Amino acid sequence: MRDISVLEKNGVNVQKSLELFVEMGIYEETLRDFLTFVGEKVSGLKEKMEEGDMPGYAILAHSLKSDARYLGFTELGELSYQHEIEGKANNVNYVYEHYNELMTELSRIIKVVSEYFGEEVAIDAIHETPVIAKEQAILVVDDSDIIRNYIYKIFNQTYEVIMAHDGETALNYIASDTNHKIVAMLLDLNMPNINGFEVLDFFQQNNLFTQIPVSIITGDDSKETINRAFDYSIVDVLSKPFNERDVKLVVDKTIAFK
Repeated sequence: MRDISVLEKNGVNVQKSLELFVEMGIYEETLRDFLTFVGEKVSGLKEKMEEGDMPGYAILAHSLKSDARYLGFTELGELSYQHEIEGKANNVNYVYEHYNELMTELSRIIKVVSEYFGEEVAIDAIHETPVIAKEQAILVVDDSDIIRNYIYKIFNQTYEVIMAHDGETALNYIASDTNHKIVAMLLDLNMPNINGFEVLDFFQQNNLFTQIPVSIITGDDSKETINRAFDYSIVDVLSKPFNERDVKLVVDKTIAFK
């Protein structure tokens, strides 16, 4: 059994993360996934910073922030959030001056997680959508690699799980779904490029809710946001953090709605 204190003594809020992942085994799998995803994020952040593409930089910082918060990396989450905000404000000077600070904390987390596993874990890129031949598909739209992969692991034995990191990618998948394989969509609201509400607007304007039933997965559980979501013909709203049982119930309910 691995020593959880290796994480906790280095500021990782494991107990908070287990509210989402419930089982330690799933949490550990997701930690490994993080190490797989993070190399691609680092390359993307560096590229966007060097290009001076602050909107693109902010999108990647937002994704890193979400992953860090889900996994209990409190300090990394706060630093990523600040970089997201400054990127959105086109504050190039801040990003350049504090980039090394962000990378130092990220490197520290990678070292801590590697120490926890007692090995050097390779960092490889992840494909956006695993190719799995199934008759029915679930479309998961969320800018967090962690959340998408978590849901993928729950359903990939039963459904093709199509994963989109923003609304624009999701709408492209829907446009190409000529065989109507997609039987449900789980949609985040706060995303870059095209956000969840813009996707809902598109569905409403094109009468798609009867074709693809939609449930919302969101970290914003404010009354205003929930009420606004239910202005559309959605099936349900699932607030983050959630567990496997919650996701299964919502997906079953969403598919049955069709």
